[in-house]
Amino acid sequence: MRCTRTIFSSIPAFQILPATTRCSSSISPRIVVRKAHYQITKMSVANASYNTDTGAEFNFQDAKLSQKFGPEVTNYFSGSPLNRVSFLRDKPPFLSAALPQAKYLLLNSALDPLSASPKRLAYASYEDVKPLIGNPYDVSEEEFINSYDSRLAQPPQLIFLGIDEYDKESGFVYGAEGSASRYEGRAYFAVGVEDWVPTGIEGEWRKTRLNLNLARSDAAILAQARSIMDWNNRNKFCSACGSPTISVNAGTKRVCPPYDKALQKSADATPAERPPCISRKGVHNIAFPRTDPTVIMAIVNSTGDKVLLGRQRRWPEHFYSCLAGFCEPAESVEEAVRRETWEESGVRVGRVVVHSSQPWPYPNSLMLGCVGEALPDGEQIHLGHDPELHQAEWFPISFIREMLKRPAAGLDEGTPEGFQEGDIRLPPATAIASQLLVAITNNYHGGLKI
Repeated sequence: MRCTRTIFSSIPAFQILPATTRCSSSISPRIVVRKAHYQITKMSVANASYNTDTGAEFNFQDAKLSQKFGPEVTNYFSGSPLNRVSFLRDKPPFLSAALPQAKYLLLNSALDPLSASPKRLAYASYEDVKPLIGNPYDVSEEEFINSYDSRLAQPPQLIFLGIDEYDKESGFVYGAEGSASRYEGRAYFAVGVEDWVPTGIEGEWRKTRLNLNLARSDAAILAQARSIMDWNNRNKFCSACGSPTISVNAGTKRVCPPYDKALQKSADATPAERPPCISRKGVHNIAFPRTDPTVIMAIVNSTGDKVLLGRQRRWPEHFYSCLAGFCEPAESVEEAVRRETWEESGVRVGRVVVHSSQPWPYPNSLMLGCVGEALPDGEQIHLGHDPELHQAEWFPISFIREMLKRPAAGLDEGTPEGFQEGDIRLPPATAIASQLLVAITNNYHGGLKI
C-alpha cells in the first residue's frame, strides 16, 4: 500500500501532532499515534488525575486532546504524587500543622538522599528531626525577616514540598469542613542535614545520578527537593549588595533582610537597618529558585527514515544520544533547537514540535524534548562550528528501533549485557532522550512508510 505524508504547514509551532497519513487505497485516513513508554499512574490532585469528590482517577487517554495529539508522556523525575499548594507556603499556621505527621527527606552536603534501598528513599519522622529543626513556623514570616541576627548561625535548610492527598489516614487536615479551601493529606519536607543521620533510621547516602533506579514517585519528590536545596545552597548572599540572605516562603524564596539585630546598640533599641540594598525596592526584592530551560531533540532527516545522534569525547565508547543545549534569553524553544543543532552538527532544521518535558535536577534543568525535521538541503554534518561533539552521525531509524530493544545503561554504569560488535549504546529509559527515540521509532514524526 502506497502512502504519502500530509504536511500541516499552517499549524502553530507549539502544537504536538501525531503523524497523519493519507493512503491511495479505499481505506480512510488513518491517525498514527505514538505509544508512551510511561503511562500516568498516580499523581497529585493539582495534576488533575484524581477527583476529590468521587475518588476516581481521570484517564488522560480519554481526553479530547489525547485523542487528537496522542497520550501524554510522563518522563522520569516528573509525575509527582504531591500537591505543592504553593499558595500556602507563607502561611505559618498551615506549615505548623503539617509538621507533626510529615515525612522528611534528608539530603547531605553533596545533595545525596538518604535511601533505604536503590529503589526507595528513606524518610524520617518529625520526632527524628525535631531536635534539629524545631518549629521554624511559630512566628509570622514578617517577624522572622525583621528579627534577623547575623551573629547567629542559620538553621538547617527546610523546604516544604507538598502534601500527598492520597495518604489521608496518617496525614493532617487544614481548613474548615466542607470548605473548598480544606486541605488533607500527609506533608513532605526536605531537610539539609549535612551528614547527620537520626538515631534509629537505617539507610545510606546514595548518589542517584549514577543510579536512576528510584521508584518514579520517589524520583519526582527527590527532583523537587534536590533542585530547590541546591538553589538555596548557591544563593546565600544577595546578588545586589553581597550581604547574607535568608530563606523564606517554606524554602522557596530568599530575601535580603532590611534589619540586623547585631547592629542594634541595645536590646531594647529600635531595629537597626542594614545598609541600603536595591533588592529591597520595587518588585525585585525576592530571589526565586532558578530553572534552566534546556532543549533536547531527535532530529530526523527530510525523508523521515534516519535520526541524527551525537557523542561527546568523554562519553563511553559507542554511546550516542540526542543533541541538546540551553535555551538563551529571548529565544523560543523552536529557535533553540535549530540553533543548537546547527552549532553542534552543522545540520539545518526546519519544522520543530515539542514532544514532552523532563525535570533534570542536576542541578536545575527543565529538559524540553523536541522532534525536528532537517531541511532537505541542510543534512550535511559539519562539526567545525562548536567543538562540543566528538562525533555525529545519521542512523537508520530501523537500526535505532533494534538498539532500543537491547539492555541500556547510563554513562557511568558500564557496558550493558548483550552488547555486540556493530551495536551502539543508547540512553536508558529514564532519560528523555530515550523517550524521543521511542517516539520516532513509533512514527511520531510521520516519516515512515506504513
